[in-house]
Amino acid sequence: MTEILVQAGAEGHVPSLTRVVEHPAWPVLKNAVEQIRPWQSKDGSIDFEAEGAPSRADAVAAVGRVADAVEQLSPLLPHDAAYHEALVRDLHRWAEGGFEVPDFLDSLLAFQPAADRADGLQHLVVFAMYTQNGNLDRNLEAVVLRMVWPDWLAELERTRYDNPMFCGITFEDFTSGYDTNSAVLFPETIAVREAPERFSWGGIFCDREAARFRRVTDAAVDILGLELPEDIAAMVDDQKRCEEAFVLWDMVHDRTHSHGDLPFDPFMIKQRQPFWMYGLEELRCDLTAFKEAVKLEADGVPQARDVQYAVLFDRMFRFPVTGDRNRNYDGLGGQLLFAYLHKHDVVRWTDNKLSIDWERAPKVTNQLCAEIEKLYRDGIDRPKLVHWFAGYELVSTYVAPHPGSKWAKGPDALDLTQPPRKLVDDVLPDEFPLSMFFEALSKKLKNVIASCKGITADGAERIAA
Repeated sequence: MTEILVQAGAEGHVPSLTRVVEHPAWPVLKNAVEQIRPWQSKDGSIDFEAEGAPSRADAVAAVGRVADAVEQLSPLLPHDAAYHEALVRDLHRWAEGGFEVPDFLDSLLAFQPAADRADGLQHLVVFAMYTQNGNLDRNLEAVVLRMVWPDWLAELERTRYDNPMFCGITFEDFTSGYDTNSAVLFPETIAVREAPERFSWGGIFCDREAARFRRVTDAAVDILGLELPEDIAAMVDDQKRCEEAFVLWDMVHDRTHSHGDLPFDPFMIKQRQPFWMYGLEELRCDLTAFKEAVKLEADGVPQARDVQYAVLFDRMFRFPVTGDRNRNYDGLGGQLLFAYLHKHDVVRWTDNKLSIDWERAPKVTNQLCAEIEKLYRDGIDRPKLVHWFAGYELVSTYVAPHPGSKWAKGPDALDLTQPPRKLVDDVLPDEFPLSMFFEALSKKLKNVIASCKGITADGAERIAA
């Protein structure tokens, strides 16, 4: 994203010319948070009897430094004044309460980034939270970010893809919980005394997504000997283009969870289903973004073609070989997409080289989207367990299941006297193992994927240089 130093004003506030990370209070805040994090237990509390624990006075002083720094930085961000005031109160209350399980509900409710999605708007965010795909402990974290909301994206959201809670964002700086693979800022991850009735925002770091996409795609293309069309190669080489592709992809993906037949819980935390159903849901949302990008390309939207190849490459190259094989639903979605395209002769792996039929790729990818949509539509008239088996049949048509799978043997291999949620326990951790193609690719890409931990746009540009 192009650097923007002039801060967009909210409600008549005076714009700021100062980047938060350049203010002397930011390193003070960051260092204080890093001092506190190792003291915290998994739930965010501090056990003063534990080995290596600080004195209560040291903990109070460290939290005080965080609160003081927030107060010094807050004038740079007048649109977040109410949030920062509530944040300081929550920090002091945590200290005064003896550093038990932290509660940031008041400041969470005061933080409303989706209310003003001005492009380039800075936010300073401090919460006790876990970072999805990063750190599972509810540590104190601090992150400075900018909103990504260019006019073309705002117009698409207003006219075609209403998504009032979606926030495209980029990193300015962050504490250790984001020096990981996490690329989201979700309110569900924040330590609170009770969950709010509803959430009003969700943020996705398109710069990290774009940077790791570029690094992994560049390596995969080289490993597989894939010849890219000139315009696609230029996209992979351009961080800004990739960020724009990802922010559009994410906006359409995010809204798709609650649209169409059988809407899912967007964060998939209230439903216990076999992991292939989660894989199909995530893939459905990605392929809907792909399908919409095909339409947008026909309408002349410049970013639309980039979205299509971002979806294809990230899904086919990175997703299947990222993370462990314990019910890896994102990995399975990528396996299914590749296998479907391979079965329909859109991708070929011959002589250890991959080729893609670029002309047929959009049509056949949309065919897979249509098959998943039909699964969902037909599922309305099915009992839950029958629907799960139908999903299994769709996946296993293209991705071979583990030979020891009970589910692969059909209903007679399962104890159907149990409720469906109990039958999830009969799913193998790696129900759909990697194919020989992905086994080979995984060995060659594992170090590249590991190098993406904590990556930002700057890191991607260094690699490109």
